[in-house]
Amino acid sequence: MSRTLQKTVALVGMMGAGKTAVGTAMSRLLDAPFVDSDAEIVRAANLSIPEIFERYGEPYFREKESQVLSRLLDGTPSVLSTGGGAFLADRNRQMIAARGIAVWLRADLELLWSRVRHKDTRPLLRTPDPKATLSELCAKREPAYSQAGVIVDADGRLSIEQMAQKVIAALSVHGGVLGAEVEL
Repeated sequence: MSRTLQKTVALVGMMGAGKTAVGTAMSRLLDAPFVDSDAEIVRAANLSIPEIFERYGEPYFREKESQVLSRLLDGTPSVLSTGGGAFLADRNRQMIAARGIAVWLRADLELLWSRVRHKDTRPLLRTPDPKATLSELCAKREPAYSQAGVIVDADGRLSIEQMAQKVIAALSVHGGVLGAEVEL
C-alpha cells in the first residue's frame, strides 16, 4: 500500500535539521520526486552557495531562492528541501502555504551542532564562534519556522527512515496532502 502526494511538502528548518536526508527518504516512501532548492539554485547559477554569497551577497541569493521556490511549487507535487533561510521571507511562507505545505523539522541546538560543526559549506557559520552563531540563528529563525503548517521534532536517536515515517504520519492528519492508500 502506498500514499500519493497531492501537494508539495516543503521541509523547513535550520541547517543540520535533516531536511535533505529525511526528504530523500520521504520521497522514496511516497514514490514522489525529491527536490533540493539549494541544489536548484547552484545548478541555475553554476556557482556554489558560498560563491554566490561571496560574489553577489545574501540579498541576491534570497531573491534567486524565491524565484526557484516559486518554480518548484508550480511543478509536480514533490518533497522539497529548502535552505535554512528560505522560510524567513514572508513571501516564501505565503507562497508555500498557498501552493504546498511547510513542515518544520525542529531540532535542538546540540543536535544541529553535532551535524554541522565539521562542515565548511555553511557560509553563515564562517565566524569566530560558529556554535554561538548557530544559537543566534536558531533564536532569530524559530518565530518564522513556528508558522509552518506542521511541526515535527527531530530525534537524533531515530534513523533517517524512521524520521521520514514520523513526518509522513504527521502529514496524514492534514487533509489534502496525502491521497488515499492505493495498492501497488
